[in-house]
This record gives sequence, structure tokens and C-alpha cells, in this order.
Amino acid sequence: MTEVIYFDKAGASNTEDALQAAKRCATANNIKKIVIATTTGETGVKASKILNGFDLIFVTHAYSFMKTGEQELKENNKEILIKNGKIVTGVHALSGVARGIRSKLKSWDPVELIAYAMRVIFCQGIKVVLEIVMMAVDSGVIEYGEEVVAIAGTGTGADTVCLIKAADTSHFFDLRLKEIICKPRNF
Repeated sequence: MTEVIYFDKAGASNTEDALQAAKRCATANNIKKIVIATTTGETGVKASKILNGFDLIFVTHAYSFMKTGEQELKENNKEILIKNGKIVTGVHALSGVARGIRSKLKSWDPVELIAYAMRVIFCQGIKVVLEIVMMAVDSGVIEYGEEVVAIAGTGTGADTVCLIKAADTSHFFDLRLKEIICKPRNF
């Protein structure tokens, strides 16, 4: 059982400590794969340095997430990520079409309600670590039932790390958050 680290506030200022906590957790649990949420690639680049030697999976936003036709992952960071692991780019497991429905029809889909509840009750990072693990299983880089360490944050950087038993989106209720390694206390 791992001691939980609670950061005083959410955000990028916790990135290095979160990455170090992920490294300790993965080592202690003999976990080989670490899944990292990275939008522009900056957190992924930092993770590449600290988590060298692990199988790194970088999960980015889908194209058009912020602006139609654009990808937020910076090209220079993408090159570094490719050298240090695998990149998964896809629709958010807990939004996708549901976000389009909410945007146009002002109506909430049950999947987005689940995401919203996770975000406001536990923190944004908890929602994202679960989401990126499902996206990685859906893309075939993690196996269903495999235990992985997942890293995410609030806005930018990393402030949340969890040990997760993986499942794909079709088997959402088989997903298991085994341990919270760190998260922001105030979010």
C-alpha cells in the first residue's frame, strides 16, 4: 500500500513531484507501462527524462479539440515523444460525440455526466487518468486487465497519479482505480 501525497493546490507546479511519485509506484509494483496525459507534449517531455526505462504511452487530445483542424501537440515535442514511447491520439473516452451534443443541443449525455461528476468530486486528474487508460486500451497499446500507472493534471502539467487496472471503453465498469498515489487536495 502506497502512502498518498496530497498537493496543497492543483496544477503544473506539482509536475516533478508527481512524476517522481509515479516512478516510485511503478518500481514498487513492478509496473512496466506508464500512461501520461500530455496536451502540448511538455509534460510528456519531462516524463521522458524522469521515467526513462519504462514503456511510456503519451495520450494527447484529438485533432480539433480546441480549434477545428488543429492538433495541440507541438511538433518539436512530438519528435521527442516518438523517440521515448508511443503516442495515442484519439477522442476523449468520456466525451467525444457527447460533447458535440452538449455544444449544439445544450443537452447532457450520461457519459459527460459521469465525467463531470468525476471531475468535481475527485478532481480533474482522476477523471483524466481513467480516461487515458481506456483510450490506450482502445488503441491496443495496453491490454485489458493490465495494471498500469497513469499520470494526469489540472490544466497543464501533472498533479495526479494512480495505479489502475485497465479496461476499454466498452467495458468501462471493469476499470479499477487500485491506488491513488497523489492528487491535489484543493481543486
